[in-house]
Amino acid sequence: MPQPAFQYEPLEKFGEGLTTRRPWNTEALAGVERLNGRVAMLGFAAALIGEWLTGHGPAGQLLAVLRWYLS
Repeated sequence: MPQPAFQYEPLEKFGEGLTTRRPWNTEALAGVERLNGRVAMLGFAAALIGEWLTGHGPAGQLLAVLRWYLS
């Protein structure tokens, strides 16, 4: 039986897929997850500060910007 010319999982930057024997680069993944967590904390803090300043939640702030932009 001939070998297929395609791969089921492409090689990734952090290692091969979870179905292979080669482990993922956990140090790089830990750095990426740390960065994602910090950016999420900044976004949450920005939403809280914006709500404190305007009195509107994130959805209300978005609607106010859309109203301003469309007028």
